[in-house]
Amino acid sequence: MKKLWLMAIAFILVGQAKAQSKVPSFGIKAGLNFSNIIKTDDSNFTTNYNTGFNAGVFLNLPVVDRLSFQPELMFSQKGYKSNRTGILGDGTLTQTTNWIEIPILADIEAAKGFNIYLGPQVSFLTKTVNKYDGTFSSSQQTTYEDDANKFKKSILGGILGIGVDLNSKLSLNGRYALDFQKNNTDGTTSTPAFKNQVWQVGLGFKF
Repeated sequence: MKKLWLMAIAFILVGQAKAQSKVPSFGIKAGLNFSNIIKTDDSNFTTNYNTGFNAGVFLNLPVVDRLSFQPELMFSQKGYKSNRTGILGDGTLTQTTNWIEIPILADIEAAKGFNIYLGPQVSFLTKTVNKYDGTFSSSQQTTYEDDANKFKKSILGGILGIGVDLNSKLSLNGRYALDFQKNNTDGTTSTPAFKNQVWQVGLGFKF
């Protein structure tokens, strides 16, 4: 038992020594979002992906060998597109939501130049924009705007992603983010209760 404890302590010390050979780094990142929703009620209309963008900053702090702590501060656009047909008007509703997000991620170096990112994030809603293409009536548009005003202003979610180092400064990143909470407690006949989901791809630059 004593030998096992000594081996464990030695392993931790070696890991910390290797981590200390790495230095904290600061960087910026930006990319595209391909977002949609997961409906959590029995709404009978379908949705399609909406395209937006993301941008922000990150801080990478080595913990032990092959493991770093990476908090980020991001701006991210989400939403969806939906074809609507009804007595109040026909057309396509495009809903875009703007968020300030704080991911708290573990950065795991699975292989040289290849990293896995996972962890929670908190999202803060700043703005919702509805675009109406078609013959929507003013009363129908008012209904959608009223529904959007009831969206939660903060939501907890999670991230799973990968990163590939193109060189010592530049990396290519891909992620999937999913809200753990619904946008509102109960859906309406016009706007369902849903969770946001988004695929992200972009570039990161370390200073």
